[in-house]
Amino acid sequence: MNTKLVNTIKNSFLNKFKTEPVMIFSPGRINIIGEHTDYNDGFVFPAAVDKGIVAAIQKSDSNTCVAYAADKDETIEFSLYTLKPMAKGSWQNYILGVVSELQNRSKLIGNFNIAFGGDIPGGAGMSSSAALENSVVFGLNEIFNLGLSKHEMILISQKAEHNYVGVKCGIMDQYASMFGIENNALLLDCRTIKSKPFEIDFKDYELILINTNVKHSLSDSAYNDRRSVCESVAEMLNVKALRDATEFDLETIKDKITPENYQKALYVIQENERAVRASKAMQQNDLETLGKLIYASHEGLQNQYKVSCEELDFLVEQAKMNEHVLGARMMGGGFGGCTINLVSKKESENFKKQASEAYKAKFNKACSVYAVKLSDGTHLINS
Repeated sequence: MNTKLVNTIKNSFLNKFKTEPVMIFSPGRINIIGEHTDYNDGFVFPAAVDKGIVAAIQKSDSNTCVAYAADKDETIEFSLYTLKPMAKGSWQNYILGVVSELQNRSKLIGNFNIAFGGDIPGGAGMSSSAALENSVVFGLNEIFNLGLSKHEMILISQKAEHNYVGVKCGIMDQYASMFGIENNALLLDCRTIKSKPFEIDFKDYELILINTNVKHSLSDSAYNDRRSVCESVAEMLNVKALRDATEFDLETIKDKITPENYQKALYVIQENERAVRASKAMQQNDLETLGKLIYASHEGLQNQYKVSCEELDFLVEQAKMNEHVLGARMMGGGFGGCTINLVSKKESENFKKQASEAYKAKFNKACSVYAVKLSDGTHLINS
């Protein structure tokens, strides 16, 4: 966690609202494997990381609520009685959505002030939105003694994203951000919303994220489109979700769906299997197998699910040419964002330099590189 960021947010709250806030850290997340399986009731393998959102929050005596986004230097004032979504794509909706979902559950809150900021790279597919939602619901639960469990909180965060942001996300992002455990990845069953922590000893390897610094505009519409394809195929197979289907089942309706939709459904069934196999590889400390599964995941995302893009594919190809990288793939919804790479610590500086230079030469723009550590989930910061 970034101590400088904590001090900045606390001071901006004190300057603006003149009261002592409750401080919260809510992490971003990575996903080692299991992409687009969460809304198919499948398995995912996320972990919270040491970059996230810091929020300062406290009750207010005034008749309205105020939210201050320190990174953007933007303020919004709103009434608890006239909540409605704002323009699509605005950060305000994550906060308003959480408040609205609390009201829907008859959780009574009073007026409050919040200031927040983060060090999650924007558009990197590390779920800054889930981190923000979680920090708001966690903070409100704390200052108004709402008695919510962490499980209830993540469902509120998820519903806020569905109803106010308009993205029909699965539960993985909110879960990983809320329940993360230091040095562990969580094999999460998105149907039961229960997870098993796997302590990961990366030994002589580390996780490096490379952000393409591009976000193609397709992402939200393509996401909702993929989701509806999965739902309609599950319906044709007469199963609750694709997590219940096998490749053999899918074969039985192959002539009833387009080749593109067949490949999308096949990808989900195979990726689900890969996530489970990855957990076994981790248990056995078998990083080579884990790396192969990560590469296979990217291949499926690129060629079957078709949510990658030229920049992501280029970075994965760079990784494949380097014998010191065990695995690489795009991470997140797709069409931009990051690749996640499992790289030998001894060679990681060379790899970063090589990949950055090649990317700059190819696309005439810079990518950004980050090493991440696995961290604890949303929690109070004790000052």
